[in-house]
Amino acid sequence: MEPVQAYQLVYNLMSLSIAAMGSSFFFFVSARSALKPENRMAVTLSATVVLIALYHYVRIFNSWVDTAGGTLGTFNEAYRYVDWILTVPLLVAELVLVLRLDSKLESMLIKRNVVYAFLMIATGYIGEMDEQTTVVLTSARTIWGFISSVFFVLILRDLFGGIAVSIKKQSKEIQGIFRILRVVLLATWGVYPIAYLLPTITTSIGLSVADGMVLKQVGYTIADILAKPGYGLLIWKIATLKDKGR
Repeated sequence: MEPVQAYQLVYNLMSLSIAAMGSSFFFFVSARSALKPENRMAVTLSATVVLIALYHYVRIFNSWVDTAGGTLGTFNEAYRYVDWILTVPLLVAELVLVLRLDSKLESMLIKRNVVYAFLMIATGYIGEMDEQTTVVLTSARTIWGFISSVFFVLILRDLFGGIAVSIKKQSKEIQGIFRILRVVLLATWGVYPIAYLLPTITTSIGLSVADGMVLKQVGYTIADILAKPGYGLLIWKIATLKDKGR
């Protein structure tokens, strides 16, 4: 892909993300008022997640615009990590809250996985700062990426295995949506580690560092749209079913 086309692709996807975050914020705010009080918190967190993401995507977009002169090194990746370190713990919390599990189990899962989520993003950011452009197993990017993935696996262990018994007690409709939600979670969160390693993988297969940057931004942006507004819509659907006693 030509540099101008690659730049424009990322530009357009980031613009789409801003629109998706903004419109979904207004939807979640209006939708929560139609729910019973006990079912509102998870949707409130969904609104909070996309509002935080909206702000940071404006900053990310502006930073990308500044790279139009061809200096991709000026792009500020830290905006994404500031966003994730706030939103990922909230994404985990809203999933647990919407199911309205046993209070002790709910409290334990939220506290533990908020810590896991914070550590997953924080350790990933340390690796992101490594400018290594070839595959080196002992590089900071690889090592910290592995450490970050450990916390990712711990979160999945709890969200897939830790609440398995409780999920069986939910209605068939909620179980069906939860299965979709799990797929969305795996498909979107699974993109992040792949995109994270793209700057080193691309040079190994003959692409440039700039190509790796573009592919990474495309991957991150698409995953964010699905993992925040898309994920939030599934949370809202579960909350509406809970509201109807189903």
